[in-house]
Amino acid sequence: MFVVIFFFFIRPQAKKQKEQVKFLESLDKGGEVVTASGLIGRVNKIDGSIVTLAIAEKTFVRVTKGSISKEMTEAYRKSEISATETPAN
Repeated sequence: MFVVIFFFFIRPQAKKQKEQVKFLESLDKGGEVVTASGLIGRVNKIDGSIVTLAIAEKTFVRVTKGSISKEMTEAYRKSEISATETPAN
């Protein structure tokens, strides 16, 4: 019973957590990200666990690294790619 719970619940969650940590460690200046609250911005500065995002021209927001979502960022990037690939009528 424990083996079933481990393989269906615990292991996938641990894998997601590892991917999120790896994503946060690979953040660099200039990358476009999405926060858990839905803010879309470009990384302007990383100071320890605080990330400064440029959300508009001369508008900056400071957020914690943990509030940047890997899943939402990937979904946003996919939607941007599909929007540019859609032929114009």
